[in-house]
Amino acid sequence: MPAEQYSLVADIGGTNARFALVADGGDGTPMEPRSLICAEYPTIVDAVEAYLASVPLLRPRQASVSVASPVTGDYLAMTNHSWNFSVAETRAALDLSLFKVINDYTALALALPFLADTQYRQVGGGHAIDGAVKAVLGPGTGLGVSGVAPVGDHWVPIEGEGGHVTYGPVTAREAQIIDAMRENYQHVSAETLVSGPGLARCYEILTRIERGEGERLQPGEVAARAQDGSCELAVEALSIFCAAFGTVAGNLALTLGARGGVYIGGGIVLKILEFFSASEFRARFDRHGRLTPYLEPIPIYVIDTAYPALIGARVALGDHYAAVGVTDRGSA
Repeated sequence: MPAEQYSLVADIGGTNARFALVADGGDGTPMEPRSLICAEYPTIVDAVEAYLASVPLLRPRQASVSVASPVTGDYLAMTNHSWNFSVAETRAALDLSLFKVINDYTALALALPFLADTQYRQVGGGHAIDGAVKAVLGPGTGLGVSGVAPVGDHWVPIEGEGGHVTYGPVTAREAQIIDAMRENYQHVSAETLVSGPGLARCYEILTRIERGEGERLQPGEVAARAQDGSCELAVEALSIFCAAFGTVAGNLALTLGARGGVYIGGGIVLKILEFFSASEFRARFDRHGRLTPYLEPIPIYVIDTAYPALIGARVALGDHYAAVGVTDRGSA
């Protein structure tokens, strides 16, 4: 009997790189998942080799990797991390027959149709419409945005960089914060505010406005102070973060016609879920003037399962997705 063959799947963000193997011809379940800290490895090749050295299975023959970066050609430079690499050179260095790279939220979008009801939590809205477009976005080191639309018997992902659209303030307080951000950023995008670093920036600006001197904290520290109620400005910063996120999510739902639901990924929302659920997020999602009745029935789902983008990375190896991302084939 021939030895079982495997494919490597990975989800590489600005902070963490998550790896697993899937059996070729199997049910696609990720095996031997591991999470590595990107900063501990000089290159993507070093990280992959460190992962492969830790698992007791045969070396994979192909790989599908999602990265937090635009994927537009052979050479890729990650948006929120120092890694940059050639797809072709990386395939050769890892001795693979095929190496595919896709955007991380393209991978997450491809996973949406395969998520079970137990793998997400609903936050308001009604019921998803079967066969309608699904949207996904999520704050982490950056702000990932994508969606997926049904075409025949499969789903086609939307490959874009929606986290970098210009953010327009809704309230006077947001306008203060955006004006302050413009002192350091030529372009204030949705990601500039709705991300982990964005939460930290918001808090620093509020402390500078109210106290005369800005206090710099890590995003997790701001969230912790907000959730335990120990700092009023942290509460305000996290409240603004959630409200602005609602506006961005509502804009995305309108743009894509996401009557199949809006899904939230990323590493932040699950950690603040109680605060998030009680925040203005849903109200701001719905509040879009004449189109409010269009948005109110749309369900919002917070993804609550380990390594969902790895599911999408595995899906991307299918024949329907040959044109998605960048693929290099060799003779390995």
